[in-house]
Amino acid sequence: MPRRLVTWLLLALVLVLQYRLWLGDGGYADKRRLSAQVEAQRLEVERLRARNAALQAEVDDLKAGVAAVEARARADLGMIQPGETFYLMTPKP
Repeated sequence: MPRRLVTWLLLALVLVLQYRLWLGDGGYADKRRLSAQVEAQRLEVERLRARNAALQAEVDDLKAGVAAVEARARADLGMIQPGETFYLMTPKP
């Protein structure tokens, strides 16, 4: 009888440890969830780095010359230089 009891206790211990391994805190399920979060964050950081690089290139361009500032003013603010004529083209309805 005591042998059977030891066997059942060992089996119960193995089951408890397996439960903790697969479903418990810090187990396999948590690892997969955290890995997915890390990957999502990595993609977000990569997207933000690309955006920052584009913005830095635009800042460098604006600091470098007057032509970039003039082009930006024309496109965003509709500014024209003295002696120029402004034409607005609208699509057909």
